[in-house]
Amino acid sequence: MTESAENADWDFVLQFVSEPLDLEMPAPEKPVSGKVEPPTSAVVTQVPTPPGSFTASPVDSPADENALVSVSTTFFPGAQNHALPPDLVLLSSDSVFFYVHNHVLLAASENNFNSLLPPPAKGKSGPMGHVVLLSESSTVLNVVLHAVYDMSCSHYSPSFETIAAALKAMTTYGISLRTHVAPTTPLHTLLLSLAPIYPLELYALAASYDLYDIAIPTSAYLLSFSLASLTDEMAERIGPKYLKRLFFLHFGRADALKRLLLPPPHPHPPTPTCDYAEQKKLTRAWALASAYLAWDARPDLSTGIMESALAPLGEQLSCESCRRTLHERLKTLIVQWSAVKVTFSLPSRCVHAQHLSENDLTTPVVHFSRPMTRGYTLSHF
Repeated sequence: MTESAENADWDFVLQFVSEPLDLEMPAPEKPVSGKVEPPTSAVVTQVPTPPGSFTASPVDSPADENALVSVSTTFFPGAQNHALPPDLVLLSSDSVFFYVHNHVLLAASENNFNSLLPPPAKGKSGPMGHVVLLSESSTVLNVVLHAVYDMSCSHYSPSFETIAAALKAMTTYGISLRTHVAPTTPLHTLLLSLAPIYPLELYALAASYDLYDIAIPTSAYLLSFSLASLTDEMAERIGPKYLKRLFFLHFGRADALKRLLLPPPHPHPPTPTCDYAEQKKLTRAWALASAYLAWDARPDLSTGIMESALAPLGEQLSCESCRRTLHERLKTLIVQWSAVKVTFSLPSRCVHAQHLSENDLTTPVVHFSRPMTRGYTLSHF
């Protein structure tokens, strides 16, 4: 290669240094958070050299001016939760904003929302009112606010732990549980929906706040619970009053079962083929079968098990009248056992309280009447 040809090649390469290419670089992709980064104003110059010989210089992007915030899907600025627009913002511990009404929270609270309301005049304020920072998470605060506004939050499917934390927060902020967990409220319905899944936990939760309208129906799901497996920690959470009611419910139903099983089938008038001596066979068979059931008397004994244990006695009887009396006795027993209460009752709701002495208040009672259709009621403790 001659010297003139080599100089011509270098002149061709160096012309890109003196005459930069007008290349347009693509703008950076916008993130899903809504942050926008403006494109860089610098023009990048590139020369036709091998790919590895050029590295673009990093360009510092300007600071983001728009921040991504989380807002409640129920308590947002345009929500129609009240006739008036929201004038207060609650900020949860996980940075979720709830737009609510100051007068609604003050009306529901007995301690000015733990002395946080009304907010100070010099407090942090935004376009929708003052901002109050709370220590509860958004899931817990969501349940609390739904209860205050008398709205159902079941579509959020809050966990039992979240609801328990919400009840604790409601007591902290002076929100009456007797009012907002009353039988007609959405929170009452939500709590009872957890009874089949968390019967003992819900009973302990209701007992700790003396929510008898929750504890009474929940106790029906504890008939199969073994009292011997109750831990000391759970017993302390339940407390002596509701623990006594739970024990009396179990012992009372077991005592009621024994009392109901005791009477044998009523004897029929003697016949030439079946006299009183022959009918004693049915009485002895009934006593043996009923003793088997009473020995392991469980408060959750089903009528199906009861019928399967006593109905086969008729297969050994040759007298049609004895079979008929056995069938009638078994039918009456099933009706009586079905009428025995599966929950405890409050003392104020018992019509027999004035007829019992002080000692009777701790004694399980079975009330019988013709034709013995009234069952055990646990009302005096």
